[in-house]
Amino acid sequence: MNPNDTENQAMNPQAEPANGADTEANAAPQADPVAVLEAEKADLKDKLLRLMADMENLRRRTEREVADARTYAVANFARDMLNVADNVRRAIESVPEDEKASAEGAFKGLIEGIDLTERDLLKTLERHGVKKLDPQGQKFDPNVHQAMFEVPNPDVPNGTVVQVVQSGYVIGDRVLRPALVGVAKGGPKTPGNGETADNSSAS
Repeated sequence: MNPNDTENQAMNPQAEPANGADTEANAAPQADPVAVLEAEKADLKDKLLRLMADMENLRRRTEREVADARTYAVANFARDMLNVADNVRRAIESVPEDEKASAEGAFKGLIEGIDLTERDLLKTLERHGVKKLDPQGQKFDPNVHQAMFEVPNPDVPNGTVVQVVQSGYVIGDRVLRPALVGVAKGGPKTPGNGETADNSSAS
């Protein structure tokens, strides 16, 4: 036997496993390119939908913030103007009703001018979302009223506003300034609790 043949036989067993490994690698299942593309498409679609939802939420939040800014931007200015409204109201109330009725000439013109000023001021505030509260005769509401004292009064339901010390104002759905009020005490219980007994004996 030729020595070279022996060497070739010794080398061939090493070459055969290598060829067998290549065969196994080639036989391994390859990923379906269509499935890969479908997975990428689904992933991109999910990301796009999430991005669109985030943008919609951002748009709505921005719209709310812009609306709030428009509604409440004048809050500080309006709060300062309430002092002017209070002073105009004090000027009107400082003139007794009988003198108003009998006023003539320049004095009558002055009173009418102050009344007109107050009406225009309140209309201007309303155009900017500021409304005056008129709680006289209403049930006391701690959200918009501030009780200053109680008034014994058996003729009205307990907890009714019977006196307004200082007018309140709201801007939008927020309280700009609560109304300072006097509340009835000693009248019938407020309807709804099943009691209508007269508490006029209470102090």
